[in-house]
Amino acid sequence: MTEAILLVGGKGTRLRPLTVHTPKPMVPAAGVPFLTHQLARARAAGVEHIVLATSYLAEVFEPHFGDGSSLGLHIEYVTEEEPLGTGGAIRNVASRLRSAPDDPVLIFNGDILTGLDIPALISTHRSSGADVSLHLTRVTDPRAYGLVPTDSSGRVQAFLEKPQTPEEIVTDQINAGAYVFRRSVIDAIPVGRPVSVERETFPELLASGAHLQGMVDSTYWLDLGTPGAFVRGSADLVLGRAPSPAVPGRCGDRLVLPSATVASDAKLTGGTVVGHGATVGEGARISGSTILDGAVIAPGAVITDSLIGARAHVGARSILTGVVVGDGASVGPDNELREGVRIWCDAQIPPAALRFSSDQ
Repeated sequence: MTEAILLVGGKGTRLRPLTVHTPKPMVPAAGVPFLTHQLARARAAGVEHIVLATSYLAEVFEPHFGDGSSLGLHIEYVTEEEPLGTGGAIRNVASRLRSAPDDPVLIFNGDILTGLDIPALISTHRSSGADVSLHLTRVTDPRAYGLVPTDSSGRVQAFLEKPQTPEEIVTDQINAGAYVFRRSVIDAIPVGRPVSVERETFPELLASGAHLQGMVDSTYWLDLGTPGAFVRGSADLVLGRAPSPAVPGRCGDRLVLPSATVASDAKLTGGTVVGHGATVGEGARISGSTILDGAVIAPGAVITDSLIGARAHVGARSILTGVVVGDGASVGPDNELREGVRIWCDAQIPPAALRFSSDQ
C-alpha cells in the first residue's frame, strides 16, 4: 500500500480575495474543491492512505472530506499550530504514517494541477534506489522556480533557487512539487521548527551524498498560485486538457452544475463553470471563467477569464476581463473592468463607475 502526504497549509495570499473565507485547496475548480481532483488522482494511482497537513482555515477540510471513504481513501488530518514550512509540515505528520523505514511515501503540494504519471514516479524511485525522487517538469522561463539539473541517469546534481542571470539558468528543469521520500528520510527532518525541503532538506541531503533522483514528466503542469492560473486550471479541467477523474460531468466547453439557471441565449465557452444555484441572464457571454455558487450574472454581461465569487453579482452589460470578484461583492451595471482588478468580498461598485474606454 502506498501512502501520501498532501501539503495544504498555505494561506493562498496571492489568490486573495478568493481565499479570505476559503483555503486555497477548497476553492472550487471545475465544480468541486480543487483538493478533490488531487485526492481522486492519488486514489486512481493506487494510494489508499492520505494525511492532510493543514494550517490556514484547517477546520473546513474534515467536515467536507470526512474519513475519505466517499473517495475510496482513508484520510487523516494534522493541523500545524505554527506554520512549519514544507519540510516541517512533512515531519509534523510523520507519526500518522504506517510505512516501514525503506517504504516510499508520496508527497504532493496542494496547489499544483498536474497530469503526472504517479505510478511511474514511484517505479523510478524503487528502481533507482533513491532516498528522494522528484517530479521535474520543463518550462520556457524558469526564473520564477527552483532549477534542478540532473546527470544522464537522472540523478540530481544541484538545487538552484530562482536564478536571475542567464549564466545561472543551466537547465529548463524545475522542481514540480511532487516527491517520493524514503520513510526514514522523513523521520530525519528536524522536529518542531520551520524547515523548507527546497532550501534546506534537499540541499543538505545532496551535500551528505544521499541519492536524489529526478524524473522529468512534461505532461500538463500548472501552479495555481495566482487568480489567472486558477481560472485557467479550472477551465483546462472542464475542457479535458488537465486530467481528473473528479470532474462532475462530461468534458467540453462548459460545465453547468445541476441547480444553476442559464438563459437559453447565453453563451458559455472555453471551459466555463457555473456553480450551484448561480444564475446567468439573457444574452450574457462568458468565456473561460468560473462563476461560483449563488452568483448572479445579469443580462448582457460579458465575462472573460475571470472568477466570480459565491453570491456575487455582476450587473447588466458590465464587461469583465481577467478579474476576480470576491464573495458577496456587487459590480453595478455598465462597468468595464480589466486585467488584475480584484474586487474585495462584499464590496459594491456603483453603476457605470469604472471604465477603460470612453462612454460612447
